[in-house]
Amino acid sequence: MSKNSVFTIKIKLRSLIQASSISLGLTWLISFAAQAQIQVKPLPIQAEIKKEGLSQILDGPSILKLKDYFVWGGSVVQGKDKKYHMIFALWESGPDTDKFTNSWVLESKLGYAVSDFPDRDFQFQKIILKGARYDGDSSAWGAQMVHNPHIKEFNGKYFLYYIGGKDSGQAAAPGLDKRSRVQQSQQIGGLTFDSFEDLVAGDFERAKEPLISPRTRVKSENVLNPSPAGTVAKPDNLIVVNPSVTYNPHTKEYMLFFKGNIYEPYWKGVHGVATGPTPLGPFVAKDNFIFDVKMPDGSIASTEDPYVWYASKFDCLFAIVKDFTGVVAGGEKKALALLSSKDGIEWKVADSPLFLKREVTLPEGGILNLERMERPQLLLTEDGLPTVLYTAGSIENVNVKNDGSSFNIQIPLKNR
Repeated sequence: MSKNSVFTIKIKLRSLIQASSISLGLTWLISFAAQAQIQVKPLPIQAEIKKEGLSQILDGPSILKLKDYFVWGGSVVQGKDKKYHMIFALWESGPDTDKFTNSWVLESKLGYAVSDFPDRDFQFQKIILKGARYDGDSSAWGAQMVHNPHIKEFNGKYFLYYIGGKDSGQAAAPGLDKRSRVQQSQQIGGLTFDSFEDLVAGDFERAKEPLISPRTRVKSENVLNPSPAGTVAKPDNLIVVNPSVTYNPHTKEYMLFFKGNIYEPYWKGVHGVATGPTPLGPFVAKDNFIFDVKMPDGSIASTEDPYVWYASKFDCLFAIVKDFTGVVAGGEKKALALLSSKDGIEWKVADSPLFLKREVTLPEGGILNLERMERPQLLLTEDGLPTVLYTAGSIENVNVKNDGSSFNIQIPLKNR
């Protein structure tokens, strides 16, 4: 055989290998696109509309609501005792308290409830975490308030992620009111405990330092501790809130997803991710903007409240987010939108992007549109299929109210 013949065979072999690799790659992409689809149907909740004072509320087995409190986002795990354990945000309401938009920032606490069922009958037990000022420490990062609970079980231990804020005082930010100072100080922390008996007994160590803090503080005016002029905002800009944590089996890392704020010129929620070797880090934030679906003008669509999880059934990551604009959810404004990713960094909108509308189905089959449906958290099967959605809700606009007319809803889901 001549040298030219050998060379020709090598070229043909190389071409075949390259073609085979491309074919395999395309096959994988087509398979991923075809299979990595989650579609759910919300089932009726056990609740009815009631009038409470001047407000309409939902009440019933599928609703967690407490007298003299606003109830907000709740996160649930099934414990070793087979019961379902919820950590949720709550804070005082009533005629002598501030309106909702101020009171959640200044007074939020974390409560604990438990049920024998995943989608109903949660019974309040006690408040398990308050701002550190209640223990006499007004300088702690979470001195004023704690909020946004997100609970996970990793390697037989429970991990509670939450946000906290403090008031640095008027001298630290002239011109900012107390609410703004606390809101702009919000960071993410975490703690761990072995059992819910330990949690109730207070047998855990409060997070002394946040797990992640903003690297940039870019805002044109009225900003606490601003970054130098010309700083380019990173996704963890000004605040880091809305934690969602999952384990990536491919990288062997824990991924902490969060929301930051940018201003164009008005507030817009953007997202980032930090990775670490353990459930409590240390976490290192990446520069990537996550879930960066673009508006027609090229800017990032505003979203918030991510819940991210790994689904072994599809060997990929999924996320649901509250979509302010409808661009992510396929035109449905303020609905929950679905995205998917192989690595947790690059995300694509699902082929069927509408996860759930901002509504619930009542026992008789009627549809109730909600004014608020936020902080979605999921209960999942072992292979990553959603079975229950936990969401904060209200029938009417609670922003101006102080009557406690918000609640947590437990919505059973059927996978289609």
